[in-house]
Amino acid sequence: MTQCSRPKGVFAKLNRKRVEAQFSGGRLTSDGGALLLREADRALGLTSRLAELIPDPRDPRRITHSVRELLAQRIFGIALGYEDLSDHNTLRDDPALQSAAERDPGQAAALASAPTLCRLENGVDRETLVRMSALPVELFIESHPEPPEELVLDFDATDDPLHGQQEGRFFHGFYGGYCYLPLYVFCEGRPLVALLRPSGIDASRWARAVLKMLVRKLRAAWPRVRIIVRGDSGFCRWRLMRWCDRRAVDYIFGMARNRRLERFSEGLMEEAEQLFQQTGQKVRRFGEFRYAAGTWDRRRRMICKAERLPQGPNRRFVVTSLRGDPQALYDRLYCERGETENRIKEQLQLFSDRTSCHRMVANQFRLLLSTFAYLLVEHIRRVGLGGTEMERAEAATIRVRLLKIGARVFSSARRILFALASGYPWQGVFLLAARRLAACRSPAG
Repeated sequence: MTQCSRPKGVFAKLNRKRVEAQFSGGRLTSDGGALLLREADRALGLTSRLAELIPDPRDPRRITHSVRELLAQRIFGIALGYEDLSDHNTLRDDPALQSAAERDPGQAAALASAPTLCRLENGVDRETLVRMSALPVELFIESHPEPPEELVLDFDATDDPLHGQQEGRFFHGFYGGYCYLPLYVFCEGRPLVALLRPSGIDASRWARAVLKMLVRKLRAAWPRVRIIVRGDSGFCRWRLMRWCDRRAVDYIFGMARNRRLERFSEGLMEEAEQLFQQTGQKVRRFGEFRYAAGTWDRRRRMICKAERLPQGPNRRFVVTSLRGDPQALYDRLYCERGETENRIKEQLQLFSDRTSCHRMVANQFRLLLSTFAYLLVEHIRRVGLGGTEMERAEAATIRVRLLKIGARVFSSARRILFALASGYPWQGVFLLAARRLAACRSPAG
């Protein structure tokens, strides 16, 4: 019988010994930290609950991989750094991913292939996506043992570049290319909404409908909670503010500069300029006035920041329904929205921009998969890493330090052993996170 030899790499000699590499190590994995993802999933009941929301039209007699298993394979793969479906043609035999998806790696039970996962992505419809989109809000509500007094909802939009003939593509002049314009809503650093939109629209499109849904769900759980909506000037629309005024929802939005606003702020700017000429140091002055654009239904409180920098004057305007000191509202509340941009960057670390399917529905499904992968990583950080050196680590850092661990996997009749690399430098943090995650498993998990 012909013996097929495996390809090998040959490297520089070490002490006159040949150095070779060959993919013949057997049940090895570079993703031993997938066990943490499995614990986070069991704590949240994430993939089990998602599977209940997705109808399965397949013949039950011919199903090899359940919907829950397909979701786990895909979501865990994204969290581990594998954004392409083609990666799973090899990953389906990885023992760590098999164990995380609840398959015994000792029984040679391969996970799904790339075509099977592709059929899942392209088999969902809009009604299924609506049901799936409600899960992040439900998980957020469940994570609070006590009703919060105040919630700040951060609205933001970003570009998702396209490189093909995807459905809904549009050339966006500001971003200088074809893209989607997804809408994100975060609260306490966690995503509540990830809505894929074509870019040929106003940045605030569908923001009011999304806010209605969020306020309804949050107040159904916590009737007395105070809700504040925060966003940049792209969301400063009078209909959205009027809706907030009528529902006792507070808001603070950036406001684009115009000549009228600059006239209102002339006195503050002149004062800042005089002080700068005297000291040569940066000067900031804050003031407020009532203002209404020509299309608004009424006048609203406007906060102005008049700043003189060495590079020149800098004015910023914010419209708000909140009371309080103008500088405190600007510095301590409005400027905190910059954290939302950091969270969106973390979403990109989990490949939220991998929207390369032709159909927009399938691309929305991919965006949600990225969001669910983020929820798992965020749960590891919030529950497992609090008080450690990695309690504020980004998703990419958590992946490199806690998920990408070399291991040999042994499976016997009584146990599955992950023999992790002995030289792994964050053993204490890993074991602490594992204990904490195991202590908060949900019944759904």
